[in-house]
Formats: sequence, C-alpha cells, structure tokens
Amino acid sequence: MIKAIYVTGDTHGEFGRVFNFCKEFGTSLNDVLIILGDAGVNFSGGFRDEVTKRYIASMPITLFCIHGNHEQRPAAIPSYESMDWHGGKVYVEKRYPNILFGKDGEIFDFDGLKTIVIGGAYSVDKPLRLAYGYPWWEDEQPSAEIKQRVEQRLDTCGWKIDVVLSHTTPLKYEPVEVFMSGIDQSKVDKSTEEWLGRIEEKLNYGKWYCGHYHTEKIIDRLELMFRNFSVFCASDL
Repeated sequence: MIKAIYVTGDTHGEFGRVFNFCKEFGTSLNDVLIILGDAGVNFSGGFRDEVTKRYIASMPITLFCIHGNHEQRPAAIPSYESMDWHGGKVYVEKRYPNILFGKDGEIFDFDGLKTIVIGGAYSVDKPLRLAYGYPWWEDEQPSAEIKQRVEQRLDTCGWKIDVVLSHTTPLKYEPVEVFMSGIDQSKVDKSTEEWLGRIEEKLNYGKWYCGHYHTEKIIDRLELMFRNFSVFCASDL
C-alpha cells in the first residue's frame, strides 16, 4: 500500500539528493518517488549500473521511473520482468524490488488518480555520443507501436485522464530559454514533442509532469521538474 507519492526530475545516476530527501522526510518503502525520466539506472549496462542499483536498494523508498532518452529500455534487458502494479504494468528486477519502470502507455491508479506514463525523447547530444562511442539507444523515442498503445489507452478513457507523466513536453511548452547553445534546433528531431502536442490539445487532463530540460517551471497545468521535489498533485486537481 502506498503511503505518500512524490515527484522529481532527472537524476542521471546521481542519487545523493534522493538519499537526503529520504533522510529528511523519514520515508519508507511504502513511499513512492516518481522520477520523470533519465534516472541513470540502466546507463552503462555494466558494473557502474549495479553499484547505482545497490545504493538505491538501500534507500527507504520505492522509485517509479519513466523512460528517458539517456538510458536503455528495461524491456530490452533480460534481467527485467513485467508485473502488475497499481493497475498498470511495470518492469522490475528481482534483486532490486524498489526500482520500478512504468511501461509506456500504461495507466496507473495513484491515490485514486488515473495516471498515464509516456516516456522517451530525442537526445540532442546524439552526434557527440556517436562520435565518442558513448551509450546511445536507437529506441530512445516512443515507437509507432508505443504511440498507438498510448492513444488506444486514452480511447478507453474517453480521452480524460487525471495526470500525465512524460519525459519531454508537448511542443508548445518547450522551455526555449534553456536550450543548449551551439545546438542547431532545425536539426533536432521534435517528432515526440509534436505528437505530445497533438495529445495535449485533445486530452482532458488535470496535471502534466515532465522532466528532460533540466529546469523548473510551471506553465498552465504543466510542470517541468529537475532537482526539486513535489508532493504528487498536492492541491493541483
């Protein structure tokens, strides 16, 4: 049973602030922290990932992670299994039961709020990663199959949902003021943001959380998060 739900932005494998948060608020494994993508848990595919997971496993909290762009999809990692959790499907490793990854397109029941997960984004540093042999995954963005699944699930809800959890934002909410200098935006693949924009225009929703841009900003019903922590949907609906 979930005791409390919190939300934060990208961690990129740096969980010191999460550890401090747990200590300050006296959390337990019955508390859930949503990470809005790029958790940095499945980044290198080697010993470094294992060290990170062991560290998280020692924390008194359950992580619920959205798929980002700088990490491998858990469905492609043999050690992960799918299981039912609060009305939706998650991926989990038996060794680390407090690290969960929400499956894209699944709708979860969080404190009675219908919450859909839509992960993935384009890596603007893709050319650099390829040039220097850094990890990059071709399936970082949602596939046509994932997009279809998301829209079909929204069809079943009559396009009415309480909360959306995504990694990137609908196109019109992009925080252009924090775009990386030196990046030619005309060469950035914004197909995921464009698709989310079409969803946002059609969807009747209460709150939308996203990460990805390493900034903290509230626009209308959408909240971009990074290092800050919030209580899930506190007084927002």
